[in-house]
Amino acid sequence: MSSPLADRIRPMTLDEAVGQKHLLSEGAPLRNIIESGIIPNLIFYGPSGTGKTTVANIIAASTNKKLCRLNGTNASIADIRNIVSQIDTVEAANGILLYLDEIQYFNKKQQQSLLEYIENGSITLIASTTENPYFYIYSAVLSRCTVFEFKTVTPEDITPAIERAFRLMGEEMRCGYDIEDGVVRHIAFACGGDVRKSINTVELLCLSATVPDDGSARKITLENAKHLSQKTALKYDRDGDEHYDLLSAFQKSMRGSDPDAAIHYLARILAAGDLPSACRRLMVCAAEDVGLAYPMIMPIVKSAVDIALQVGLPEARLPLADAVILVATSPKSNSGHDAINAAMADLEKGKYGPIPRQLQNKHFDGEDARVKGQFYQYPHDYPNHWTKQQYLPDVLKNTVYYEYGDNKIEQATKEYWDKIKK
Repeated sequence: MSSPLADRIRPMTLDEAVGQKHLLSEGAPLRNIIESGIIPNLIFYGPSGTGKTTVANIIAASTNKKLCRLNGTNASIADIRNIVSQIDTVEAANGILLYLDEIQYFNKKQQQSLLEYIENGSITLIASTTENPYFYIYSAVLSRCTVFEFKTVTPEDITPAIERAFRLMGEEMRCGYDIEDGVVRHIAFACGGDVRKSINTVELLCLSATVPDDGSARKITLENAKHLSQKTALKYDRDGDEHYDLLSAFQKSMRGSDPDAAIHYLARILAAGDLPSACRRLMVCAAEDVGLAYPMIMPIVKSAVDIALQVGLPEARLPLADAVILVATSPKSNSGHDAINAAMADLEKGKYGPIPRQLQNKHFDGEDARVKGQFYQYPHDYPNHWTKQQYLPDVLKNTVYYEYGDNKIEQATKEYWDKIKK
């Protein structure tokens, strides 16, 4: 029992694997490839505890190639050279199957050192990563591999694995366990789709259970399950995909006017303790997605953020929840967003020119000026505080960046200016 329970209970066949039905069910692509016996270079991408290593082990057991293992966190070029040196030896007569875990930690030179051998078939590469391979893996390696995405395992799929883990612990500990109602369900949901975490929680519960004096079954309580599995559901690497996926979902839910989803993602961000990211995305969404449809939302949201930052967590959740619901349920307009983007795009194209003379700060013309005088017309000297004059540079004269949104406030503003400017 020296190895963790998650390793001792690891499935040995595809039928025993938990989840990933889109890859491993009968007729699914990855299963068909494995059962064909001809294994190409593969990259498994997905969150921790979703079965990437398990499937790689099953593939390794089904081939007659020499199995070598490396982990990107501690492997070196010397380790790669050692594997390459075994090519065409008696021990590796049928080739080498290299399982490379956490390939995203391999630098470009390390990844390139494998290219020749995975291309000619001397080495069959099965790599796994928790990060997006299209960002972290060298393109030449990526082009020689097939990527399969492993998805977070559902609580329903994890439940049989948890029950099996309790049975195995009972057999190994040679005792019975009295499992309180709700324990299995809580673990399945609390571990956030990570099978390894759920099995580790089972092991902790069994090892920490009190041994009754009368020799009866050891009690596994829901209270202990909640204590030992607390916060394990939070997949939140601040530099990884989960972080940005969560923030993206948070902002898109507010933009999509779904207050329930927006509150859900806010809760997940705050539970991970990332108050600054929640505040930043909230303020961005107020300006970008509500904007001129409800201009007062920006000082309101800024005030809520100031309160949240001043009081800190956990109380910060209260003003932020109010602000998130307000943003999600407010009318939407991205007219300001589109206007500034269009103006920035013109700048990138080199479309800008001298500021019109009437807008310049200087009051005296140089000797080279063909027409002397500034000729600025002060709008407040005219009816309705407006008069027609050119403000854009000549190269952009009559360019329209801002289009009035179709909401009540912007349409009322449009009606006002249409009446005056006519």
